[in-house]
Amino acid sequence: MKYTVITGASSGIGYETAKVLAQKGKSLVLVARRTDELEKLRDEVKALAPDTDVILRSVDLTESDNVHELYESLKDLDIETWINNAGFGDFDNVKDVSVSKIEKMLRLNIEALTVLTSRYVHDYHNVDGTTVLNVSSGGGYRIVPNAITYCATKFYVSAYTEGLAQELKNSGAKLRAKVLAPAATETEFADRSRGEAGFDYSKHVAKYHTAAEMAGFLDQLLDSDAIVGIVNAEDYSFELRGPLFTYVGANN
Repeated sequence: MKYTVITGASSGIGYETAKVLAQKGKSLVLVARRTDELEKLRDEVKALAPDTDVILRSVDLTESDNVHELYESLKDLDIETWINNAGFGDFDNVKDVSVSKIEKMLRLNIEALTVLTSRYVHDYHNVDGTTVLNVSSGGGYRIVPNAITYCATKFYVSAYTEGLAQELKNSGAKLRAKVLAPAATETEFADRSRGEAGFDYSKHVAKYHTAAEMAGFLDQLLDSDAIVGIVNAEDYSFELRGPLFTYVGANN
């Protein structure tokens, strides 16, 4: 049996992606901190696709040791797709940021994603039909005021994943790497970034997608030959693209 791993599955894009993929017959490993939300998602998935196998892993990926423990706990599974969706943001001027929050954001958005991607690539680079998909942001291609540190983490995700995609292609590997770059999406992201609940997208954001819409875009990216799936910042259309960063070949 082949599995798809989704980190950050307890809400938002990860939550909705699990339901989309389950309805396509995919068995799932759902990873997040909140056990109750994972169990709720498992029940929804089983209602939609009773034959889908669902494995839950309740883990805080801001703790470095937990990242390796998670990967080790899944070593006996046949994982065809690994989706690094877990991450959070921060809206503040650099002079006003909570350093402890920033440290956790760096560990989750960069360190955990890189470790999990690296280990998956090491084990699956020559396995047919495998994909690693990392969720970046529109803020991984343009700098958003009051979110400089967050954008920097997502620039890393975008550059790292695009570079990995090129490296895999040039080496003849069978594994594919892809990066999804959402724009404003109606999730818990704004609440966690602001440190308070109750943000109403309909009142404060002119254009946005629902988490379900973004999950549909993620699925399109998985099924395509594109490396980048990005929301156009001007009209909010979804575009499947080749790499957007320059990759300097070894012979150049």
